[in-house]
Amino acid sequence: MYSKLYSACLYGIDSVLIEVEVDLSSGIPQTSIIGLPDSAVRESVERVRSAVRNCGFTFPLQRITINLAPADLRKEGSAFDLAIALGLLSASSQIVLPQDEKVLMIGELSLEGRLRPVSGVLSMVDLAKRQGFTSVLLPRENAEEAHLLGGIKVYGLRHLRELVPEDHQELLLSKSGGGTYQLESMRHLEVPALPAPPAQLAVQSSAQEDYSDVLGQLHVKRALTIAAAGMHNIILIGPPGTGKTMLIRRLPTILPPLSQEESLEVTKIFSAAGKLKEPEAGLIRTRPFRSPHHTISAAGIVGGGTIPKPGEVSLAHKGILFLDELPEFSRGALEVLRQPLEDRAVTISRTRAAFTFPAHFILAASMNPCPCGFLGAEPPLPMCTCGPGKILRYRDKISGPLLDRIDLQVEVPRPGDWPYDPSPLSSSSMREKVLAAQALQQHRYRRHNISWNSELSGRTLRRFTRLNKEAEGMMKATFEALGLSMRAYDRILKLSRTIADIENSEEILSVHVAEAIQYRQLDRRSTS
Repeated sequence: MYSKLYSACLYGIDSVLIEVEVDLSSGIPQTSIIGLPDSAVRESVERVRSAVRNCGFTFPLQRITINLAPADLRKEGSAFDLAIALGLLSASSQIVLPQDEKVLMIGELSLEGRLRPVSGVLSMVDLAKRQGFTSVLLPRENAEEAHLLGGIKVYGLRHLRELVPEDHQELLLSKSGGGTYQLESMRHLEVPALPAPPAQLAVQSSAQEDYSDVLGQLHVKRALTIAAAGMHNIILIGPPGTGKTMLIRRLPTILPPLSQEESLEVTKIFSAAGKLKEPEAGLIRTRPFRSPHHTISAAGIVGGGTIPKPGEVSLAHKGILFLDELPEFSRGALEVLRQPLEDRAVTISRTRAAFTFPAHFILAASMNPCPCGFLGAEPPLPMCTCGPGKILRYRDKISGPLLDRIDLQVEVPRPGDWPYDPSPLSSSSMREKVLAAQALQQHRYRRHNISWNSELSGRTLRRFTRLNKEAEGMMKATFEALGLSMRAYDRILKLSRTIADIENSEEILSVHVAEAIQYRQLDRRSTS
């Protein structure tokens, strides 16, 4: 006797369709799972055996072979439990599944037959829609997440016994029922979609954080506006207590909301990582803000595992990755940022496959000028107590190639006078400039696969960042005086393009180039 059902497993942040084949044959009773299962999949035999018996069904006392196809793809996780259980019951003629629906089955079983939620449901349901499935059967706790996509029936199951009509459940548990249960329809399991949350609630910024809370520091707010308008990387350098962390933590309040496509992509990443906490609130609409501790490993930054899971760079996709006190991170954790900052994706290779995770984010960092933090400070601040060797070791934790990829390097000094500001610059006024600049970029790049100025490269960079003679002469002089790399040269061009957009100027003027150059603080410092 044979049955075939369908399930799915995560492969990076995407899903792969898995055929669950169950064959019952005569012989010594034993159960084998083949198709490169990991330990969690092999252990499903015992979970399924107990769940089937505790729900009143009979576990077949035959030779059972369970094949997970394709056989050359390693399978991980517990999402196959439900498909394996129903495959066994179908092959042993205890239930007959509806023939008019193509159903994807996902879910982990407890020993008593309850279904437990699994990670990555959004990617699996998206795959089912694209593969022509009409419905998906999964744990009730995952139903809201499955409904985020729409266009497919969602059946939510709390217990395996719910598949059997209510008037037969007591008979089933009494062990005297027997027979075959026809599951002609699963409409009684269908979960209605929740109403979508109001759009204005999805995109509004936190009322508790606003740039009006930060008095003064207008030049830093200007730099942060530029970073948000073009998705440029930024680092703030200054002594302790000048507001570096406070300034960066308010950066999400001026970023534009995610588009529908971006929302789906970000939500799929959080679903695959098991971090989608409130699916009933709908797709994620606000840009992610990730702030890992400085003890994080390289694998924690880019992702890892036998079958890799998304790391912080992917969880920050389309948002912000904030590294507070940048030199305190290990050299290895910082160096792995080089590829995602350049390619806006990270590739992790394993024996059987290579996994690519999206990683397009703003790197926002802060650091002190030296270990004690008071290098170059003037009274009343304390004098620096760090020797030249100590300062050099502190700064050497950040490599030149990594600094080269940071467009805005901004000093945050201590305010000279009492920081009284009768009308501080607010998030709303900064956000208006960001949205206006973004609209210009969307119109300019409408025929290109580009959304932000920071994505310009090659021919598109030369086409959209043409300089007049005066600006070109300034760039040439700066290139020779500071000994810039070609990467730094290109990044200054992109930054100049964003500054011009903020000023609503289609032409890049010398004043825009000059402002972009003055943000390369660490380049200037290295030549002095």
